[in-house]
Amino acid sequence: MMEPITVLVADDNDSDRLILCSILKKQGHEVIQAANGQEAVDLFSEHRPNLVLLDALMPELDGFEAARLIKALAGEDLIPIMFLTSLKDATSLAKCLDAGGDDFLSKPYNRVILGAKIHAFQRMRQMHQTLQKQRDQIARNNTYLLQEQRVAKAVFDNVAHSGCLDAPNIKHLLSPLAVFNGDVLLAAYKPSGGMHILLGDFTGHGLPAAIGAMPLAEIFYGMTAKGFGMTDILREINMRLKSILPIGVFCCAGMVEISYRKRTLSVWLGGLPDCYLIRKDGLIDVLKSNHLPIGVLKSKDFDASTIDFQLELGDRFYLWSDGIHEARNEHNKMYGEERLMDIFVTNQDRDLLFSSIKNDVAEYIRFGARDDDITMLELTMVASESVQADKFTLEMGAITGPTDWSMTYSLGPGTLKDFNPLPLLLHLLMEVPGLRPHSGTLYTVLAELYSNALEHGVIGLCSDLKTNPSGFREYYQLRKAGLDDLTEGYVKFRFEHTSTEEGGLLRFFVEDSGAGFEYKNEEHSELNQEFHEENLHGRGIQLLKTLCSDVRFHGVGNEVEATFEWQREA
Repeated sequence: MMEPITVLVADDNDSDRLILCSILKKQGHEVIQAANGQEAVDLFSEHRPNLVLLDALMPELDGFEAARLIKALAGEDLIPIMFLTSLKDATSLAKCLDAGGDDFLSKPYNRVILGAKIHAFQRMRQMHQTLQKQRDQIARNNTYLLQEQRVAKAVFDNVAHSGCLDAPNIKHLLSPLAVFNGDVLLAAYKPSGGMHILLGDFTGHGLPAAIGAMPLAEIFYGMTAKGFGMTDILREINMRLKSILPIGVFCCAGMVEISYRKRTLSVWLGGLPDCYLIRKDGLIDVLKSNHLPIGVLKSKDFDASTIDFQLELGDRFYLWSDGIHEARNEHNKMYGEERLMDIFVTNQDRDLLFSSIKNDVAEYIRFGARDDDITMLELTMVASESVQADKFTLEMGAITGPTDWSMTYSLGPGTLKDFNPLPLLLHLLMEVPGLRPHSGTLYTVLAELYSNALEHGVIGLCSDLKTNPSGFREYYQLRKAGLDDLTEGYVKFRFEHTSTEEGGLLRFFVEDSGAGFEYKNEEHSELNQEFHEENLHGRGIQLLKTLCSDVRFHGVGNEVEATFEWQREA
């Protein structure tokens, strides 16, 4: 049985009204009576009844207008209105419904039919109230979820930030389908110069897809800052994602390493669509993905080998996720690679190529439904001096670290064969906060000292070979053979750091097991030649002298001491 309700009965005919009220009271309901439409509206505002029985034709305010006003007063609440009428024509009955009526009750009244209709409206009211409660609960949950997403998005953006995507030779598009982006685009300057860029497309989109981007970004920026190469970074990312992502979730990715000084580009593609390299003369190289996505293979099976290119100034490299190829128009037809290639072939102004692609994709999907994130990158080879890495700024006093210290690090033949110590050494030096803005210079100093000790000292190579491309090839073939056959030898690093009022002094001591050289000879070419960046060999010592305040040799020439003097940034 339904619970009793409050019913408003409005009828200017006293006898009809009294009969209806008597039936309702016998059924257990509370009744409120009104003799005209205006009185019905006033009583509704005062008592808020559960059901309104309304005569269509009444003085002062007819039932049609009264119904409209009552519906407006009811707002979101479901207050059924049942018209009391003897009208029979369809037009009059339709007018009752247009005015806000929900049903009719014909005269003379039948108590069985009236009771059944009241019960039906009660079920409707209860269902409506349940829906309102569920809607309000969903709204509260959604508000809470959005607040959580805002906090999570702030953390996500801080970890998976864009790095140096604002560099003058980069154009990019990040168009997420949801609050969180399943695509990730990262860029960072290398300590040795140049840049690492990674575009990743995780399975799916939104928050579930974005979760994997946080460890990926943390590894990418952390290892790039420490001087690790692209292959090491890819292996570490693959190992981490393989261990944390569920089965079926992976990251299609493309990573590039660009050197502006050497004008080289190294590319790794795993699961992304074909990307394009546009030469300055208009030729188009199509690069196909030759690896599986990141997070699929175990570490021992993962292949981090790259495709390498020699570039000229003005050459452009394009990388994108499959969101562009799979973008659909209103006819559910994909954008496709053929349409994309047509833009490259017909384009006459390379400076407008990126915007042409972006505008064409936007126009194509203007009336369609998006179902994936869209990400695109254009990278242009430019002169090294036009791309300057922003120095790492640090609030003085915010982070403390060691000031006066020394450290020794030795490498034996087994380690020298296949281990690059430079990222580890640079990481240790970065524990001194004031040195962080000088990471690029320190990496160059370490690289020169280590390569000289290893190649000229331990292996005994002569840099005079590096006078032409074939000489370079022979030099590095001898280097590889020397490392493969290495059974003895060592390289020792010793660092001493002391603080000063302006900053500090960092001394490098590097000793190798080689025969050394007659460094006291005034005619030694490397000690006395002028440093020119275009020189193919013999630049190491002069480069060290330009970066360090002092460079000295000891022993038989197999020990070198270099002093780097730094000042705190204002």
